[in-house]
Amino acid sequence: LGLVGTIAEGDVVPVDSESGDSEDEEVGAGQAGRRGPGRRRGPSRGDFSADFVFGEAEAGGEDAWTAALRQLRGKKAATTLDEKIEKVRQKRKLQEREAKQAKVKDEDAEAEDDQTKKEHEDCSRDEEDVESEYSMDDESIFTKADKIKVKEKKRSKKGEEAESFFEDASQYDDNLSFQDMNLSRPLLKAITTLGFKQPTPIQKACIPVGLLGKDICACAATGTGKTAAFILPVLERLIYKPRQAPITRVLVLVPTRELGIQVHSVTKQLAQFSSVTTCLAVGGLDVKTQEAALRSGPDILIATPGRLIDHLHNCPSFHLSSVEVLILDEADRMLDEYFEEQMKEIIRLCSHHRQTMLFSATMTEEVKDLASVSLKNPVRIFVNSNTDVAPFLRQEFIRIRPNREGDREAIVTALLTRTFQDHVMLFTQTKKQAHRMHILLGLMGLRVGELHGNLSQTQRLESLRRFKDEQIDILVATDVAARGLDIEGVKTVINFTMPNTIKHYVHRVGRTARAGKAGRSVSLVGEEERKMLKEIVKTAKTPVKARILPQDVILKFREKIENLEKDIYAVLCLEREEREMQQSEAQINKAKKQLETGKKETGSESLERSWFQTREERKKEKLAKALQEFDLALRGKKKRKKFVQDTQKKGQMTPEERSQFEILKSQMYAERLAKRNRRAKRARALPEEEPAAAPAGPKKKKKLSVFDEELTNTSRKALKQYRAGPSFEDRKRLGIAQRRKGGNFKSKSRY
Repeated sequence: LGLVGTIAEGDVVPVDSESGDSEDEEVGAGQAGRRGPGRRRGPSRGDFSADFVFGEAEAGGEDAWTAALRQLRGKKAATTLDEKIEKVRQKRKLQEREAKQAKVKDEDAEAEDDQTKKEHEDCSRDEEDVESEYSMDDESIFTKADKIKVKEKKRSKKGEEAESFFEDASQYDDNLSFQDMNLSRPLLKAITTLGFKQPTPIQKACIPVGLLGKDICACAATGTGKTAAFILPVLERLIYKPRQAPITRVLVLVPTRELGIQVHSVTKQLAQFSSVTTCLAVGGLDVKTQEAALRSGPDILIATPGRLIDHLHNCPSFHLSSVEVLILDEADRMLDEYFEEQMKEIIRLCSHHRQTMLFSATMTEEVKDLASVSLKNPVRIFVNSNTDVAPFLRQEFIRIRPNREGDREAIVTALLTRTFQDHVMLFTQTKKQAHRMHILLGLMGLRVGELHGNLSQTQRLESLRRFKDEQIDILVATDVAARGLDIEGVKTVINFTMPNTIKHYVHRVGRTARAGKAGRSVSLVGEEERKMLKEIVKTAKTPVKARILPQDVILKFREKIENLEKDIYAVLCLEREEREMQQSEAQINKAKKQLETGKKETGSESLERSWFQTREERKKEKLAKALQEFDLALRGKKKRKKFVQDTQKKGQMTPEERSQFEILKSQMYAERLAKRNRRAKRARALPEEEPAAAPAGPKKKKKLSVFDEELTNTSRKALKQYRAGPSFEDRKRLGIAQRRKGGNFKSKSRY
């Protein structure tokens, strides 16, 4: 079909004629190289060699992902989604072939012979790259180029001031090396073994402050080595002051399971030449294995909040009273309302005398949020601004017209089929849409995987492993994969809809353009999302592009998606049937087990693990924070409720309705956030320090009436006058008024 082949590592990249400036990619690629240790690879300045690849194999020879998958062995589904998609595709191809053969039989014998030969040739072709049913007429949709324009940037006039809550230490010594940081020999040996030469800016700023034992609130762009910035000072502290008893001294909290596995992997590699022990306690992995590891008292514990609380309430020998260092990775996410109750419980159980370190690419500066973590004279280290994206990221946006919201799926499919064919992450707002895109792209003949909360832990880790090993070209994910994950070689990030906030956007596009390498983000922007686009353009340090797809290409792909709707439904039916079968088998196995073991063991198994909240409290909290339930306090409640009811009645949504639902979820989150920020602050014994607001101008006082003034005037003079009674002038004036009305003024009081 005349398609452009995939560019290999050693090939010379041609100059991109569509965009006027391809220098950003060339500069970025030239500066890519070895990075400082950690999951985020820092922008290299010629310090690291260009052939370095961050290996995840640990000292024992087995990487963290393999170890996690080994725990989950035997929990795989009967058939994978890819197998179901392939089954439906083959069935459709067979039906199309049969239809062609039936048509050919009506023609003369010679034409029939020629046609059958052609069919046999078509069947033998490789069907992996692009869907085989593209006809010669469809060649034009691959050869037509997209238009790319530069979006103009408007300067911001507002200046930001740091709050007095912090001691600022964002300046650092640029010539500082790992040898100058007074690190122990085991750590320097691990750093040398991993092949690192120079620390990244965030590491140069944070490691010396962390070694002093101060509380830190740090912010740096995605892909700049924040993990090592907090792990190295912690390891140095543990090596310098060995433990006297088997206790947990360091707690690292992360928001997602996959990020926990990644941080654990980095920690083990940096501690491989020391006696420091580590433990991973995240959801989805085996509870009993984790309990056994916690009983031995590991030095460093990396955990997600939910599983940590589970162990605290159900593992009697495990506690947090000896924790010396508390670290929150992706701290702004850990401090938001969804982790609020869990974080309160963890901090309540932690030691009060501890060092606290907060790290994120979009760090909060809200004093009220940071006060909840009990920071003591925290040092503010902001190497980058809150909304800074990676330096070599090329940002592109595709405008969706008001009446063309249903084109989103067609546009994304066109981009993935024609332009960005490998190493792509596609972000959606909902799990349902992510699953649908996996099926749709799979039916189009692309190699796809998905990652979201509805999958089992085995499926989530397997999808990540396959994407890292380049067994699949596209990973469709929700925001569960937006934070922290360091996946080598991601070239493009596509946003199906704009995320909830600019912070979410920064984290999504931060999956590419890491370690000083070039990357690209393409976001679809509707009319209701243009406000966020303006803010992104305003804060961008490099020109932002607008990509325009030819309309006939979009129409062609939309028509193709409509033809595939029956196949998508068939795949969903196969999934539902398999799920029902698995549920039935599970019930049968449970009944068999109860009959075999008897009453004693069933009684012991029925003991539930305790939790810090009751069932009712958990249910109430979940409903209060669930966007799916459409919070009653939000604006447009009736309109949204009607929209959901109508879509549920239909059963199957149109492309426009699916897009509208995705955008609604983002809007509701943003509204909840705005409402939370507007909420009155709670009364405290000590008032929070806030910068004094500049006077806007002379305020005009409202003139009170005589009656109001006398009632509200509490000055000493007014009180004395009130007690003494009215003056001679007042009595005279009131006497005249009474005589006019025909009454007598005999009252001793003022009135």
